[in-house]
Amino acid sequence: MKYTENYEGIKLDVQAVDINVDAAVQERIRKLLSRLGRYYRGITHADVYLEDKDTKSTKQKQVSIRLGVAGQDPFAAEYGDEFMALLAAVEEKLRRQLEKR
Repeated sequence: MKYTENYEGIKLDVQAVDINVDAAVQERIRKLLSRLGRYYRGITHADVYLEDKDTKSTKQKQVSIRLGVAGQDPFAAEYGDEFMALLAAVEEKLRRQLEKR
C-alpha cells in the first residue's frame, strides 16, 4: 500500500510493504507530524516506511520515518511487535533530533 497526501502543509508519503495500513495508524501518523511540527516549523515532507517482516525466528515490524527539513534530514527507525508503539518510539527519536537544531 502506498499513499501520498498533504497534511498541514507537509507532503506525507507513506509506503507500507505487503500490509494494509488501517485508519488508526494513518491518524497516528498525522498526530505524530502535528506534534513534531511544534518543535520545528520547517518540515516540508515526511517519508514513512512501514514493513511487517516475517522471518523464520520472529515476526517483526519496522517503522522508519525521514523528515524533510533544511540541512540534514532527521531519520529514525524502530523494530518491534506493534506499529503504534513503534510510531511513538520513532516520534521520540525524531523529537530529540529536532530539538538539537
